[in-house]
Amino acid sequence: MLINILIFILSIIPSVLIVFFMRKRRSEDPLYVKSCRSALIRGLVSVLPILGVSGILYVVYVILGVTVLKDIPILFLKAFYTFIVLAFAEELVKFLVFKGVLKKKLTAYSWADVTAIMVIVGTAFGLIEDLIYAIGASVPVMLLRGITMGHVGYGFVMGWFYGKMLYTGKKRYGVISFMLPFLLHGLYDFSLTPELIELNEGLMAIALLLALLDIVLLILMVRFFVKEKKKERYQIPLTAAIPAADEKPLAETGETEKDA
Repeated sequence: MLINILIFILSIIPSVLIVFFMRKRRSEDPLYVKSCRSALIRGLVSVLPILGVSGILYVVYVILGVTVLKDIPILFLKAFYTFIVLAFAEELVKFLVFKGVLKKKLTAYSWADVTAIMVIVGTAFGLIEDLIYAIGASVPVMLLRGITMGHVGYGFVMGWFYGKMLYTGKKRYGVISFMLPFLLHGLYDFSLTPELIELNEGLMAIALLLALLDIVLLILMVRFFVKEKKKERYQIPLTAAIPAADEKPLAETGETEKDA
């Protein structure tokens, strides 16, 4: 028991350091720090609305499973469960929590700020999920979750593309900011479905590749924040802290340089 607790603490250290780094990157701005604190708290408590949304979708899943979808192959039902009941519910709530933090407009957010805020939301939820999964989990599973940190990577993707939407004024990037993490998350959960693995053990390679992708996303995230200050487009304020009623993001007014 003691070993499991120590391993769990060890596994969440990277996530804790990520939150600390996101907060420190602009620690001279107390309003940005306040936004980070808001993102952290909202991310931690997001597990509650996620449970609610997942519960509702699970009821829909059960009803469809015994009515409209009762004759379809079990793998299709499992795909519905992993993509909709699990991945869609989690990514939707995290996305709404993220937008809720930005809506408060405590400070002027740049592309990098937007990305950092979403990374904190994803990391915070991932910490709670790690705690839940740690109950009865094996040491390798806890360590794997501590290394891959899927919610951190998905948060980076969501935040980066949402920031790109604000910078360019192109709404398609807002769609991508939700759909890409949702699809990656759903595919990863589905790749671990026992029925899929029983069909062909070789399909386990999909889960391994997606776990490696999570690590790649973490590397890209670190690279982004290391180099952010060298690229002006990541530092330009895209929203005002206290906007006037008729004020629009700089991307919509044409005052920022369009992304090449």
